[in-house]
Amino acid sequence: MNNWYNDDIRNFFRAVLSLRDEEECLAFFTDICTVTEMQSISQRLRVAMLLREGTSYNSITAETGVSAATISRVSRSLEYGSGGYETVIARMEGQGNPGREKGDGADEE
Repeated sequence: MNNWYNDDIRNFFRAVLSLRDEEECLAFFTDICTVTEMQSISQRLRVAMLLREGTSYNSITAETGVSAATISRVSRSLEYGSGGYETVIARMEGQGNPGREKGDGADEE
């Protein structure tokens, strides 16, 4: 286990896992994070989804405004990380991916 993984981090993860729905998530994360922090985290997830779909760095930057450095960091996590992005994205896809809008081409074959 990583040396930064301590009781505080463990308690934070337990708190997140105790949330029952999107409304509770919104309330908790609004209290614990700044809007900018939530936007940054959610942007990274969006970048991971786009990279997984094969979207180019230039297209991702144009669509999201995210820097090439952030895209590269997310890409490295997808390729060499712990598999967290893959787990979450696969589960979201299994739920019909509520983060994507119908009609944007993502749900169409």
